[in-house]
Amino acid sequence: MNKEKANVLWFDDLHRTDVDLVGGKSSSLGEMTSSTNIPVPYGFATTARGYRYFMEKTGINDKVNELLASIKDYENSDELHKTCVEIRRMIVEAEMPKDLADDIKHAYDKLGKKMGQKNPFVAVRSSATAEDLPDASFAGQQESYLNVVGRDDVVKKVQECYSSLFTDRATYYRQKQGFPHEKVALSAAVQMMVFSEASGIMFSVNVANGDDSKITIDAIWGLGEYIVLGKVTPDHYLVDKETMKITSKSVTDKQVQLLRKEDGGVVEAPVPKELVSKQVLTDEQIIELAGYAKQIEEHYGCYMDMEFALDKNTQKLWLVQARPETVWSIKNKEVKREDSAVQVADVSDAKVLVKGLPASPGVASGTVHVIASPDDIDQFNEGEILVTMMTSPDWVPAMKKAKAIITNNGGMTCHAAIVSREMQIPCIVGTNSRGVAAMDVLKTGDQVTVDAKNGVVYSGHVEAIIAPHTEEKEQQTAVAEYFAPTATRVMMNLGDPDLVNKYASLPADGIGLMREEFIWTTYIHEHPLYLLEKGQPEKVVDMLANGISKVARAMAPRPVVLRFSDFKSSEYRNLKGGDKYEPHEPSDLLGWRGASRYYDPKYIEAFKLELAAVRRVREDFSLKNLHVMIPFVRTVAEAEKVTAIMRDAGLVRSADFKVYMMAEIPANIILADQFNKYIDGYSIGSNDLTMLLLGCDRNNDTVASLFDERNLVVKRAIWHLIQTAHKDGKTVSICGQAPSEYPEFTEFLIRSGIDYVSVNPDMVKLTKRNVAHFEQRIMLDKATGLGKQEAEDLEW
Repeated sequence: MNKEKANVLWFDDLHRTDVDLVGGKSSSLGEMTSSTNIPVPYGFATTARGYRYFMEKTGINDKVNELLASIKDYENSDELHKTCVEIRRMIVEAEMPKDLADDIKHAYDKLGKKMGQKNPFVAVRSSATAEDLPDASFAGQQESYLNVVGRDDVVKKVQECYSSLFTDRATYYRQKQGFPHEKVALSAAVQMMVFSEASGIMFSVNVANGDDSKITIDAIWGLGEYIVLGKVTPDHYLVDKETMKITSKSVTDKQVQLLRKEDGGVVEAPVPKELVSKQVLTDEQIIELAGYAKQIEEHYGCYMDMEFALDKNTQKLWLVQARPETVWSIKNKEVKREDSAVQVADVSDAKVLVKGLPASPGVASGTVHVIASPDDIDQFNEGEILVTMMTSPDWVPAMKKAKAIITNNGGMTCHAAIVSREMQIPCIVGTNSRGVAAMDVLKTGDQVTVDAKNGVVYSGHVEAIIAPHTEEKEQQTAVAEYFAPTATRVMMNLGDPDLVNKYASLPADGIGLMREEFIWTTYIHEHPLYLLEKGQPEKVVDMLANGISKVARAMAPRPVVLRFSDFKSSEYRNLKGGDKYEPHEPSDLLGWRGASRYYDPKYIEAFKLELAAVRRVREDFSLKNLHVMIPFVRTVAEAEKVTAIMRDAGLVRSADFKVYMMAEIPANIILADQFNKYIDGYSIGSNDLTMLLLGCDRNNDTVASLFDERNLVVKRAIWHLIQTAHKDGKTVSICGQAPSEYPEFTEFLIRSGIDYVSVNPDMVKLTKRNVAHFEQRIMLDKATGLGKQEAEDLEW
C-alpha cells in the first residue's frame, strides 16, 4: 500500500513516524494499535493528502489565500473574525469530492463490520499536521466530535474538522508563529466510541513535582471532556512505578457529568447522589491503568500524557490518546528530563538565552512549557515555567501553577507583571523588546534558570543563582517589625481569594482593590449570561459570595473594596459560552466594559447577580467591612444609572456602606464635581488613565516607551481630582502600579493630599515605610522652611 497516496489509513497501518501523513493524534493512536498490546478503540484516520485534495479539488485553497491576504491587521479581532467565519463557511458548505467522501464512507462501513455493529457510534477527532515543520504543535486548536453515527454524519464531521483549521485563534497563532497556512493540513481520527462510565487523564510522571518514580491518574464520571475543561474536579490517584502500589488517593465530590445521547451527541447530567462522593476507579483499575502508563512510557522512551475511558457495558479500560508529556518537543526519546538539566556552577559559565523586563523579582529553575493560547492551559502542569506571548485574566489558572513566567510582550504594568507580583511568582516580560522573543528561543522541555530580579533567562540549572536565594529564605527569621503610623493609609491590591490568608498579616490598612475577575477565571469559568440561560444564576451568586467573603472575613475589621467585574469583551468571550454574547470589538479597551454593561438591557440581569452576592456577604454573612467600586464610568449619567440599579437591589450608600468609582477616564477628572453626587470617593486607575491621557497603549511595544505615569499631564490630572473631591468631602486613593514602581510618585501623591494608596502585597511593607518617611519629611520641611519650595510643589 502506498500511504502517501491514500485518503484513509487504518490505525494498524500507522506508526508514530507518520505524523506528516495523519498528524500527532492519529499517528499516536496508530502506534499503540500497531506496535503494542495496549487496548485502543479501533478506527481509521483520514490523511493530510485527503485534506489537501479536498481543498484543491473544491477550489477553496485559492479563495482562502485571497481572504487571508486581505487581512490588513491580524490584531484587529473583528477583521480576523469575519475572515475566519467566511473561510469556515466555505469549507463546511463545499461539496466534498465524491471519491474522497466514498473512501470515508466505505471505511466507516468496514469499521462497523469489523466491530460487528451496523452504523457504529464513533468519535471524530482532529489531528493537525504541519508539513516540513516537525516541531510545530497545534494541540487543542481544532475541533473533535463525540458520539457521531451514520456514514453521512461522519463525512460531515470530517469536513467540520477541516474547517476548524481556520478558527480565529488557530489562524492567529499560525500567523504569529510564521507557519504558512498551506503547510498545515488536517487528519480526522474516526474511532470507535467508548460509552464511558468514567474517564480521565494520567501521566507517567508526577506533574506536581517532576517525580518520575510516580504515575498520576485523574478520573471523573462520564466523558472526558469535563476533566479537560476543568468543569469537574477529578479524583486524584498516585501510584509508585517500582512497587506498583497506590501511595495516595484524593476522592472529590463530582456533581455533574457529560453523557452520550442514545441518538447521537452528548448531554450534561447530574451525577447520581450515590456516586457523587464515591471513588471513580477501583484499586484494581488504578493499578491496571498504571501498568499501561508504565508500558507506554517504556515504549516511547519519554514521559507520557495519556487519556483513558472505562466502558459502561464491559467495564473494560481503553486508552484513547497518548502523547509525549512535552508535546513532541523532546526530540531524543532516549534522553531523560533530569539528564537534560545542565548543571552550571558559576554564572560566568552560564549561557544567556533571553533577556527582558524584570517585572516580578525572584529566581527559579525548572522545565519550560510554551503555551500559545489560553485554550491550551489545561496542558500546563504544576511547577513548570510558563512561556507565552502575553497573559490576560483567563490565564490565571495556569499562572497560579507556574514556577516562573516569561512573556514575549508587555511592560512593567501589563497583566502578567501585575498578577505575578501579587502572587510573588518570578516574572520576566517584554523579551521581544530586548531583541529576542522568548517563544522563538525557548522550547517545551528546556531546563532554564530564571533570574527575574535582573531580567535574564539562563540555560540549565545555575546553582550560583539558585543557592544564595534558597539560603536567604532559610535564614529569614520571624522578627517583629515596627511600622510607624501614617496619616496616609496604605492598602493592598488582591485578586485571588486563596492568597488572602497568606497576606492578611501584612501591615496593610485594608484591601483597596479586590479584582472580581479572578473569581470568574479561577472558579466560575462560565459566562454569566450563559449561566442565566442554563437556569443556574445561583452558581454565580454562591461562588462570588464565597470568594468575596473569604477576603472580607480574613481582613476584618479592615475595609475591603470590591471592584465589580471589569472584563473586556475579548476576555469575557474566553469564558465558557461567552462567544454567543460578546461582540468582536476593534478596541475592547474602549468598548463594552465596566459601567456601560451594568445598565445595558442585554446584561443587567448578570450585573444583578453580582449585587446579590455583595448583599449576601454583607447581610447574610454580616461582613460589613465590604464596600464596592464601579469601574470605567464614562459619563455622569452612567454613574446615576448604575447607583440607581444598586439601590433597587438593596445596596444603598450609608456610613457603613461606601460606593467608590474608578477614576481612569479623563472625563472622571474634568467632571469630578458632578460625579461627586453619586459616590463616596475615587480610586485612581493610573494604568488606564495614563493610556487615555497620553493616547498610547502600554501593551503595544511600538509606543509603550511613551507610557509613563509620572508625565506632567497625569500628575496635574490627579492633583485636580484630589482638590475637587476633597471640596465635597470625598476620598481619593490610587490602585495603579505607579506607587509600587516609583517612590518619588508616592511622595507626589502625599504632597497632593491623597487619602490612601493601594499596592500589591509584595510592596506593602516598603510603601508603608516610604509613606512614613515622606510624611515626616513634609512636616519637617513645613516646620523649618528649609525643605522643598512651594513653587516646586505646584509644578503639577
